[in-house]
Amino acid sequence: MAKLADYTVTGRSGETYKFEVYPKDSSWNEVAAVYLVTKRTIKPDGVGGQHENIYVGETENLKVRFASHDKENCFAARQANCVCVLQVSSEQARLAIEADILAGGRWPCNN
Repeated sequence: MAKLADYTVTGRSGETYKFEVYPKDSSWNEVAAVYLVTKRTIKPDGVGGQHENIYVGETENLKVRFASHDKENCFAARQANCVCVLQVSSEQARLAIEADILAGGRWPCNN
C-alpha cells in the first residue's frame, strides 16, 4: 500500500484523530482500525488534497471488511477513492473513536 498523505479529523468531543490516507483499491492487511471512506481531490492551488467525508467505521480486520463492504454501492455513488486508517487494537477504543467522529460531522453513507 502506498500512503498518500495524512488526514486529521475532529470528533464531537474536540479530540483530533490523525489518519493515514490510502487509495481505496489498496490491498489491506489484517489490522484492527477505525477507518474513513472519503473522496479526495487535489486542492485548487495544486498543493495537497482535500477530503469529502463519506463513511466512518471500525473493524478488527480491514482485509475482511473491505473484501465485500455492505456500503460499496453508496461509496461508488459518491465517487469514494480513499480509505483513511487509524490503527487501534482495542475494540472499546475503536467504538468510542468511531462514535465521536460520527457525532462530529456529516457521514452520508452511515445513514
